[in-house]
Amino acid sequence: MRVALLGPTAVEADDGTPVDIGGARVRMLLARLALDPGRPVPTTTLIDDLWGEQPPADAGNALQSLVSRLRKVCPVALEPGGYRLGVATEDVDVFRFERLKAAGRLDEALVLWRGDALADVREAPFAGPTAARLEEARLAAEEDRGELDVAALTALHEKHPLRERLAGLLMRALCAQGRQSDALGVYAEVRGRLADELGVDPSQELQDVHLAALRGELGPRPVVDRLPVRLTSFVGRDDELAEIAALLGQARLVTLVGPGGAGKTRLATEVAARHPLHGKGRVWFAALAGIRAAEDLAGAVLSAFELTFTGDPRRRAAEGMDRIAEVLGAGESLLVLDNCEHLIGAAAEFTTELLRRVPNLRVLATSREPLAIDGESLCQIGPLAVPNGQADVAGFGSVRLFLDRASAVKPGFRLDESTVDDVRLICRRLDGMPLALELAAARLRSMTIRQITQRLDDRFRLLTSGSRTALPRQRTLRAVVEWSWDLLTDEELRLARRLAVFPAGADLDAIEAVCLPDALYVLTSLVEKSIVDAVEIDGEPRYRMLETIRVYADEQLDASGEKREVVGRFRRYYRELTERWEPLTRTARQLEAIDVYEAEQDNIISALRGAIDDREVELAADLLGGSFWYWLVKGDNERAETSVRDVLALGDLLPPDRAATFRAMQLIMAAVPGVTDPAEAAVVIESCVNSGAVQKYPSLAIALPMLAFLSQNTELARREVQRAAASEDAWARAGAEWALSFMLVDEGDLEGAEQARDRAYDQFTAIGDRWGSAMTLGMKAAFVSHTGDNQAAIDLYERGLAVATELRSQDDAVQQRWRLAAEYARMGDHAAAAREVVAAEQFVRDVGNDQLSTMLGYAKAEVVLRAGDVEQARALSRSFRQQATASASFGSFVAEWAAMLDARIALADGDLDGAAAFTAEAVRTTSERADMPDLATVTELLALVRHAQGRDDATVRVLALAHVIRGRLDMGDPDVRRLVAELGEPERLTITKAEALRRVREEAGLSTG
Repeated sequence: MRVALLGPTAVEADDGTPVDIGGARVRMLLARLALDPGRPVPTTTLIDDLWGEQPPADAGNALQSLVSRLRKVCPVALEPGGYRLGVATEDVDVFRFERLKAAGRLDEALVLWRGDALADVREAPFAGPTAARLEEARLAAEEDRGELDVAALTALHEKHPLRERLAGLLMRALCAQGRQSDALGVYAEVRGRLADELGVDPSQELQDVHLAALRGELGPRPVVDRLPVRLTSFVGRDDELAEIAALLGQARLVTLVGPGGAGKTRLATEVAARHPLHGKGRVWFAALAGIRAAEDLAGAVLSAFELTFTGDPRRRAAEGMDRIAEVLGAGESLLVLDNCEHLIGAAAEFTTELLRRVPNLRVLATSREPLAIDGESLCQIGPLAVPNGQADVAGFGSVRLFLDRASAVKPGFRLDESTVDDVRLICRRLDGMPLALELAAARLRSMTIRQITQRLDDRFRLLTSGSRTALPRQRTLRAVVEWSWDLLTDEELRLARRLAVFPAGADLDAIEAVCLPDALYVLTSLVEKSIVDAVEIDGEPRYRMLETIRVYADEQLDASGEKREVVGRFRRYYRELTERWEPLTRTARQLEAIDVYEAEQDNIISALRGAIDDREVELAADLLGGSFWYWLVKGDNERAETSVRDVLALGDLLPPDRAATFRAMQLIMAAVPGVTDPAEAAVVIESCVNSGAVQKYPSLAIALPMLAFLSQNTELARREVQRAAASEDAWARAGAEWALSFMLVDEGDLEGAEQARDRAYDQFTAIGDRWGSAMTLGMKAAFVSHTGDNQAAIDLYERGLAVATELRSQDDAVQQRWRLAAEYARMGDHAAAAREVVAAEQFVRDVGNDQLSTMLGYAKAEVVLRAGDVEQARALSRSFRQQATASASFGSFVAEWAAMLDARIALADGDLDGAAAFTAEAVRTTSERADMPDLATVTELLALVRHAQGRDDATVRVLALAHVIRGRLDMGDPDVRRLVAELGEPERLTITKAEALRRVREEAGLSTG
């Protein structure tokens, strides 16, 4: 608990929470007890000090009543000597002020004042004399400080017009601003008051100030700047500047700790330049990088003061410290000790001694490891902020620094569409490290930005264009890292080079398994020396190297002859890890498993790519098998496709069950109905069955039925559903119901499909698999929407979105959200639809996924078109065609989706011929795929076109065909609802889906052959 009396009486709990004290008399009691903290105050003294000459009739009971009220909020005890307030002297601001004032730390002392002392208890008899004493001490401190600004001095002078020392300070401050006449006016005023009120002349001291002002000797003086010359602008680090300034206000030693090239020196210089003491000429900067011997440290600091010393070498250190303390002790001072890491022990001893001898000194140190002395406050200085997939990168500190330095060496260089990807890559690959970014920008004198990015793998040859005036270790990227490397012990070097095998960093278990048993103490030493970063994730530390340090460490690992052995342990470790966690990605521990995969993703990929490159076939197959399902759940389809292709390229050496599984996955990822070869699909499915893969890999419970279904082999699809439904694995059984619902929808058994869907959802939920639950909710929502209950569909989409978000599945989250936006638009709530689109756009920007961005552009076009913004929809449609055509991910769907969208746009424009042509194209592609749900949607679009053409006989026929194809009309679509309301329900047809497909093509004017 802390008590404040230098202003209104106030109390704070230990955590800073204000404490409500109570009424005026209770505050008086608290204030009086706080003036004797931790000591008993006699009852008679308290009565006299609270009531004076007119105590209440029963003063003892009155005092006891006040004590009882105070005890509710403050620790007050009755002892033999009286009542004692249980707080330490340091917890009362009056005594902190007196201690700081005595130590010469006047700025700190005066900042404690919040107003007049004892301001709200002045009626108490004890308060007046005490407040007067404290105010006098405050004024003396203000005068001793002598560096107030004119406004503060003027206010004090007006309050105490006869204090001559204060008047002299005000005159000096006015002269320093060039206001000589105002200063002379102050003197004339004071002289007049002294004569009128006291009948005396000004003191000799004030007369001397007056004479100096008359002679112009007190004019503005240039500030002495002892800091290194700042030749470049200071970019970024706003948060660090504020943090360090705050730390310097609280602590006497602040150390900036971070790796080489992080910009510690430049940051310390900027902090010192902005510190109030710099304007008073009380800041010194001592560069220690060039000092190799500990005994030369004091001399290096003395040289910063432009002082030297001679005499007996054995006495130089002691004499040097004396002279340093003498200079710094002349007033409040700030000393910057730059680059302490190579002299860490000597720097710690020197700083400890100096802080002990000079109580009004603050030290700002920079080092790659802490000084580790009492009272040290640390500020970790890492890389500048780096963009991670965001579209707008201009505000990131790393980008701002690179652009600033780039424009200096290549005027006209700017961030635009032609440079943004390269700038983003440079900032990310160089970890946002300031020195590396500056060296890369310097290369623009002789290279293009693209040439720089193409050579980042050879960064130590590339980044060698540092300033010729810089220290040798700051001129090249390699020299920066080597400086840190040379400070390591043999054991630290061994662990540091082995850590290079972890591109994503690692936890302690992985490091001890791969690099070094019982590694914790060596590892923490590397953290202390800024070779390794430690980041806490869910309460557990994870250790990583900056990429530049890791590249250097990898060179050292190569040179050591240990690399093959360490890499082998690394790959085997991640095979075991994925084998352990992969089954859990389909259980209630799914989120825990995803956390592990996310943290270890780059390590797993590195192990897999290395195994593929070295043709370690079984190891590569095991790593792919342990990762594939996670990639699909997260929507990382491109990585999954690439990895499957490359592992399959290893050929006949693959185990048969793995080869069959991966081939099935490859086919289903590329499957487009009507294009996938049914014979090939059947062969692959039989290979999975005959090799035993179906028992080993639960994901085939969905993959094989869907592969057969998409290759239009209904009989084989049914067989594989039945096989999965009979599995001992609960997830496989749920997957079977999920696949069955697809088939039943295609067959028009909507009720059966919904029942299968419900069973799938219940089973996925019971297992704890959020992926299956989210997918099933999305399917259920689409089904409910077709019934015309848009709100119920929205509720289901929102549930699916919540599950997908929890799962952190990019693909599924975006799809759920844009379907939610489309459903709001179908319901007519265009504001809600727009909000969902904005949220989806923000999500896509954050994850930086181009494929999702393209899909979202299409969904947005649908939403704005339903809101009546035809022009925006047209622009979005053109953009979709362009982006999707350039991507291999969309295949033949580009033409189909674009045709459907352009048909709706043409309808809205009244271009009926265009609408008919676009719709015919959509009918052609969808019918060739024989995708019945999609064909039903296109058929309804054709009905809308025929209605707009005035051909309602054809409209009714086409609506009837749509009903056959899907099993119902889409009554959630407001356009279809309007058609049915105007023309009535179409007559039910008793024809097959194949015949309905043929007739739709005929209605669209296409060949039916």
